[in-house]
Amino acid sequence: MEQHIIYLDNNATTVMHEDVIEAVHEAHILYGNASSMHGLGRASAQAIEESRLAIADLIDCSPKEVIFTSGASEANNTVFSTIRERIDLGSKRDRMITTTIEHPSIIETVKYLKSRGYKIDECPVDGTGMIDLEAFKTLLGEDVALVSVMTGNNEIGTIQPIREIAQLSHAVGALVHTDATQAIGKIEVSMREMDVDYLSLSGHKFYGPKGIGVLAVKTKAPFSPLVHGGHQEGGRRAGTYNTASIVGIGVAARLAKADLQEEHDRLWSLREMLREGIEESIPNVVVNGNQQHCLPGTLDVSFPHAEGESILLYLDMEGIMVSTGSACASGSLEPSYVLLASGVDIELAHGSIRFSFGRYNTADDVAYVLEKLPPIIKRLREMSTR
Repeated sequence: MEQHIIYLDNNATTVMHEDVIEAVHEAHILYGNASSMHGLGRASAQAIEESRLAIADLIDCSPKEVIFTSGASEANNTVFSTIRERIDLGSKRDRMITTTIEHPSIIETVKYLKSRGYKIDECPVDGTGMIDLEAFKTLLGEDVALVSVMTGNNEIGTIQPIREIAQLSHAVGALVHTDATQAIGKIEVSMREMDVDYLSLSGHKFYGPKGIGVLAVKTKAPFSPLVHGGHQEGGRRAGTYNTASIVGIGVAARLAKADLQEEHDRLWSLREMLREGIEESIPNVVVNGNQQHCLPGTLDVSFPHAEGESILLYLDMEGIMVSTGSACASGSLEPSYVLLASGVDIELAHGSIRFSFGRYNTADDVAYVLEKLPPIIKRLREMSTR
């Protein structure tokens, strides 16, 4: 009998859209180096600039502000490296602020910088993963160089008030960065509206290729290259252009822009269908994150007296693919630091599962999960009490 395959781990990565696959395949004939002045080089360069326009249109910025990178992790590190260099050069603004629930590419960068003596404050969040604005205000001061807060959380989906954070930060002269990776293609993301100085994203989170991303840098915002060695991207990011992947992320951006509202509504509908079904069919569950300000398609649920890894493996045997947290932090049996930072009890954190929907999921997928999940939880809870 053919097994169902239900992919509900879209926050970890998405399948490439068929139009993206076709575009990437066709772009491989553009073998000229985009930095070359001859005809083949110019053809590659033109394709790259068309993608730059598509990205700029998607996130509402100038094409000149778009820098192609290998992904959001590189983009995030570039921002912190830029501020670090300014501090090393003697800037009186020598402190940075972020939150306790950022992506590992920022959490680990912060750990490293702290070990080297840099001053970084991590603002707490409330029980729903929302930044504690009162605590944030007390951290602000004339010595703050950078504030970095993600737009939407990759594990619990909580959406932060980035515009308000930016206004408060700019009032004391600080620069503002947001990692918008999880928000792209799910909610409207406008660099101008949020009024941020830096914005990061990755192509593979919205049906584009892996290994390609963007750092958008507001005109006149300070910038120092992380990768030196060439004149690409106006000298801001060296390395031969990954033309095919850049073409792919451009197609993904155009699709995301065109389908945004429809995709938002559909993903939210599927999320709510699953949430309501779980709460009706399984006793004693806890839905994590902010339920009013949440990315559509992201549902994080804790199942007391059932361990998350066991739930994941049982679901996997039924062809249902989910996550116990961020894929970037996988390989560890430690409970989610995002949930712990939100004040979730360690047992609940250990028993959490993240369901993340994408454009290829359907109501039938939800029905199948609701058929298979309740008996799995019942079985695991019975085993835990023996």
